[in-house]
Amino acid sequence: MRIRSVLAVAVTAGALAAFVPAVSAQAAEYSSALKVRGIQYDAPGRDSNSCSTGNTDQEYLTVKNYSSSTTVNLKGYVVKDAAGNRFTFTANHYLQPGDYIKLRGGHGTDSDANNVVYRDNCNFLWNNDQDTIYLYKPSGARADVHSYTKRDHDRDGNGYISYHS
Repeated sequence: MRIRSVLAVAVTAGALAAFVPAVSAQAAEYSSALKVRGIQYDAPGRDSNSCSTGNTDQEYLTVKNYSSSTTVNLKGYVVKDAAGNRFTFTANHYLQPGDYIKLRGGHGTDSDANNVVYRDNCNFLWNNDQDTIYLYKPSGARADVHSYTKRDHDRDGNGYISYHS
């Protein structure tokens, strides 16, 4: 009897050990202090991507550091949409715990004090009806996914969060 009990415990422990890492690996894929907080995908007014008179700077994505204790450097993070358009943070931008930054279209002066980074591109990036935004860590691991549709209101912009990990 004792040999069967030990064998049963060993088999059960082995099955649990095989199961637990698979769950942890999947959960770790999205473990990130940085998340997409919201998006202003439809710039107010008539869309114009003219660098001198356009309104692409009114289109923005907000990324927030949800950590309670860790400062995160955005350098190397990548933002992509469903069509593959992308922006890479190439400079150091430090987000203190609870801090956020707005990634705006158009040209301007990046400022940590004013919580803004400009894409230095006058083309609109986000679709006005729906889109999915992916945030990737410098390592290439996915940090967050944020989807919206035009029919509902986004917490920070004017879209609906249909999936937010």
